[in-house]
Amino acid sequence: MSDLFKSISESEPVEKESVVDLKKNKLKRKLLQHLYTHGSFTIAQLTKHLHTSVPSVTSLIEELMSEKWIVEIGPAEVQLGRKPALYRLNPHDRYVLAIDMNTYSSKAYLLNLHNEVIFSQAISVVIENKPIIESLTQEIVAVLQAAACKITDLEAISISMPGLINPKTGINYTYPHLCSKGKSLPFELEKSLHIPTYVIHDTKAITLGEHHFGLAQNIQHAITVNMDWNGVGFGLLVNGQVVLGESGFAGELAHIQVRPQGELCYCGKVGCLDTVTKASYLVKRIKELIKEGNVSLLANEDFEKIDIEMVIDASNRGDELAIDLLQDMGHEMGKVLAIAVHLLNPKTIIIHGVLAHAGKFISNPIEQAIYKYCLADYKENLSVEISELGEKAKVLGLQAYAIHKTLAENN
Repeated sequence: MSDLFKSISESEPVEKESVVDLKKNKLKRKLLQHLYTHGSFTIAQLTKHLHTSVPSVTSLIEELMSEKWIVEIGPAEVQLGRKPALYRLNPHDRYVLAIDMNTYSSKAYLLNLHNEVIFSQAISVVIENKPIIESLTQEIVAVLQAAACKITDLEAISISMPGLINPKTGINYTYPHLCSKGKSLPFELEKSLHIPTYVIHDTKAITLGEHHFGLAQNIQHAITVNMDWNGVGFGLLVNGQVVLGESGFAGELAHIQVRPQGELCYCGKVGCLDTVTKASYLVKRIKELIKEGNVSLLANEDFEKIDIEMVIDASNRGDELAIDLLQDMGHEMGKVLAIAVHLLNPKTIIIHGVLAHAGKFISNPIEQAIYKYCLADYKENLSVEISELGEKAKVLGLQAYAIHKTLAENN
């Protein structure tokens, strides 16, 4: 099985099948996984990868083509002899609807099996602690209509959101009233739309995207940090697998206390890392300091319109107050990440979210704090990077997660 589909450490369902069927389905799954991860191949190349015979692979290809999983794309380039046919996943007929949901905005993306976004649209449903199934279902139908995509063309719906999410049950314990009591978003949507639906924590989706398509490619140990508007999320990659934990809650470093006399966090604790490293805190804090008389390029701006983009822009123009605040935030983040570095010994730490747009103004103080608080040997091969994929990491992670689950359950 390829590394991509090892990345979520969950067991696959076991059905009563003949030994022949089990072997055949395992080969089909491995073949599809290989094509998804690596692109196009000939039958001879797939035979070598699957360690089986040419007739067996030919039969699998024929079945998968009839099921519209695979298409022939033309001859392969070879130096001598007859040019063999190349096969790859079908970019048509099968799609994944990826939905990135947050407390302030949400967006839907329609992707084909080549990881290409063929349609995207903002949706009005956001994360609130109240039932959203009816409105979300309506938005999904509207998106599919706008994309001229039939619901039967969907292979799966994959949703990311913040909160404590149990991947086994699909229940978000931070927002328990998204659905009727005891029910989950996947359960309710599958019931109304009859499409396999999966939900994953937003930063874990980012981690998957980075591991297979971004800066964590070919890396077995990494940490992703999502420094967003209303909170901070962490994803942990260990031995090439996204760490979920017993209930799916692993990696909640945002609720480590960094200021015992600090602000009350929404979780009920005082002085959590989340209270001093989210983007909304930065905007709030710079407004407070300007009111107190501190000098800033933003002092002459419309006070109510100051937002995170304006603060980052001010830092890029040399605003000392904005730079100092970013330095403080990065230092607090680096102190906590130093704990994670000692626990996990990662190769890289990748910064995401709106604060990633601050670039070196946020990554440098994080790196400096890690160097200050970590043992020297831990930081020898460690790098702190700003994501190159940006928002794409989450979307690609949602796609990979959905395809993994689909192949695991249907083949």
